Amino acid sequence: MSLSNEIVLRPRFKMELNHSNAIILKTFEDAKSTSKTYKIVRVDDHVFIRLPTHEQQFWSPQLHLEINEINDKTSTLHGLFGPNPTIWTMFMFLHFLVAGLFIAFGIWTYTNWTLENPYGIPLGLMLLMVVAWFVLYFAGRYGRAKGKDEMHGLYGFMEMTLKTNGLI
Repeated sequence: MSLSNEIVLRPRFKMELNHSNAIILKTFEDAKSTSKTYKIVRVDDHVFIRLPTHEQQFWSPQLHLEINEINDKTSTLHGLFGPNPTIWTMFMFLHFLVAGLFIAFGIWTYTNWTLENPYGIPLGLMLLMVVAWFVLYFAGRYGRAKGKDEMHGLYGFMEMTLKTNGLI
């Protein structure tokens, strides 16, 4: 699995497996009781693999697997790395807040400009929102880089669980 340098904060992967999704889901269900390194939660066709709570840092990733059945003998595994959903929600809220403020300050700047009033302050605030967006973006990149080893560990655990049971 390569984590390229693209503008992707939540890396994804996909693989096709020559087994039904029930067998694959059962494999992760069994690994849940034997794994001391990772916490595994299964909800329907979704499997979440994460570090135990006492080992998690702010940017610790989790691996979300969705296992879809194509037919009786074939399934597709979709994997998505991301932070804790609460952290991701906060992060996206901040992005939308910055975007909303950028638009509001843009309207304020345009209104002052058309009324021939001074528009330096709203223009400065608009530029500050651009800087804030870059700070959020690079904070996300920093978090992804900081959790890269943990992502490789999660992927390795998933791969080992599937290989041990002869599924890949």
